[in-house]
Amino acid sequence: MTTAFRNPLPVPVLGFCAYSGTGKTTLLLKLIPELNRRGLKLAVVKHAHHDFDVDIPGKDSYELRKAGARQMLVASHVRWALMTEDARDSDPELPHLLNQIEADKVDIVLVEGFKKLSLPKIELHRAAHGKPFIHTQDPDILAVACCDDTQLPSDLPRLDINNVAEIADFVQQYIADWCPATPSLPLAPACGCEADMSKTLSVRQGMDAILAKVVPVSETEIAPLDELDGRVLASEAISPVDVPQQTNSAMDGFAFRFTDPMPDSLSIVGSSFAGHGFADTLKPGEAVRIMTGAPLPAGADTVQPRELADDRGDTVSLQGKLEVGQHVRLAGEDIAKGAVALGAGERIDAAATGLLASLGFDKVQVKRRPRVAVFSTGDEVSAPGEPLAPSCIYDSNRFTIKNMAKRLGCEVIDLGIIEDSEASLMAALEQGASCADVVISSGGVSVGDADYIKTALAKLGQIGFWRINMRPGRPLAFGEINQALFFGLPGNPVAVMVSFLQFVQPALRKLAGENQYQPKFIPAITDEVLRSRAGRTEFFRGIYQLGDDGQLHVKTTGAQGSGMLSSMVKGNCLIVLAEPDEQLAIGSRVYIQPFADLL
Repeated sequence: MTTAFRNPLPVPVLGFCAYSGTGKTTLLLKLIPELNRRGLKLAVVKHAHHDFDVDIPGKDSYELRKAGARQMLVASHVRWALMTEDARDSDPELPHLLNQIEADKVDIVLVEGFKKLSLPKIELHRAAHGKPFIHTQDPDILAVACCDDTQLPSDLPRLDINNVAEIADFVQQYIADWCPATPSLPLAPACGCEADMSKTLSVRQGMDAILAKVVPVSETEIAPLDELDGRVLASEAISPVDVPQQTNSAMDGFAFRFTDPMPDSLSIVGSSFAGHGFADTLKPGEAVRIMTGAPLPAGADTVQPRELADDRGDTVSLQGKLEVGQHVRLAGEDIAKGAVALGAGERIDAAATGLLASLGFDKVQVKRRPRVAVFSTGDEVSAPGEPLAPSCIYDSNRFTIKNMAKRLGCEVIDLGIIEDSEASLMAALEQGASCADVVISSGGVSVGDADYIKTALAKLGQIGFWRINMRPGRPLAFGEINQALFFGLPGNPVAVMVSFLQFVQPALRKLAGENQYQPKFIPAITDEVLRSRAGRTEFFRGIYQLGDDGQLHVKTTGAQGSGMLSSMVKGNCLIVLAEPDEQLAIGSRVYIQPFADLL
């Protein structure tokens, strides 16, 4: 049985597998020089089945490592070597090892061993050894290099194990044909088939079912600049001016007309400052002192920075490289007059507000804020600030949900804590649906005897679905009450936040009229083994940071209990394991959802 392998490199990886004694190393010793002769740059990873050391006692590097250095890097003018102490009970993870290779310096990585991984391989076989074929149990074998006596019972390409040039031809063609695998994003759009709402849905099916019910608000209003943060633009913002409004200097220096050749010196005839330009037309052989942002005088087309000019008072001698048009910002090169500065459906942040102000807008048309009604359920839930009764917990979910909804620009209506009775829940649902676009509850959506949300919702409106195949957050209710959408989130604090991020957030963004409402994912490298269950989407709380290799690396916050709200505080992202993933090794690529936009 093979283990799934994901190539983390932008170059192909090709394995060579065989039973011991077949001659893998002997073949590679001949193949590598042949591929080098053809101009190919190679890296090789070899799996050793025993303890080994690349250093010898008595050498400084050996003694320093044995003294306790986990990593020892030895370098000279011809090579460098990094030795890492990494004792473990199982075999090393190939993706992690591959990430140590400088992929920009090689064309392919050849791997000797790791025959249990499902990486593409060439099988080596000699009939005289009497061993069975590997390819009959391994679908990742691309070709078999064998001797003349071998009877190959398959249609796989046959290579002569003694013909190095033939094998090199195969490797060279493999490199030419190889292309990186298309990234498989978690929660990728579904096929469009209608989901059976009576069954447990995938995260994507649930998301699509919800978004299909969301109709963006149509009402608009005029809002001043100081009230635009988080609002959604209702119509295009058309620029009434050029940005920049006039051709100007990008540097402090000297403006002049470029000629070829340039004279040894130019006469300084004036200055140009921001707001106070040079009024006359510049002639060839003349220059003006100019400040950053100051208008370029008529007749000038180039600027040389002050530090590359010898200012002699009345004349200036220009030094360094000169190119016509350098350090000049043309009028309208950022945004031309009449162009769309911001599109309808864009959420306005600080940068967008500044852009609108720079164009002269003091107010713009925006979409009405979505209205969200929030309540918590459960006789065991107490309000913060009140005495905590025995067997009770403080209500955290309502405040978490309100905060996240406010950060999405919503108007929030707090309905408080609702007792565990069908009548009370029906009254809360009716009240919320009458004054809000979306009603959100937390708790009361599992299968307990006191969970009345499902029966109350069935009497007042329509139930969309009740279960999502994810962890945390499996019990998730969605439905409709009159014109309002209803989300019944789980009771566990982490499950509430994860469910909100995956389902409520895109729904509220679409409801607000925002164009970019689908979840965003960023690739990262996992620094620990991640395990899940195939067929279920798993969300780990994670901490990501930029590694020394220039890539994002991520690890979990530790224990992942769905009631551990502190894990969300410690983390800065969710690590998403899609349904096909059962286990990802160290060094594997994963996708993360940063908290920065919302939490």
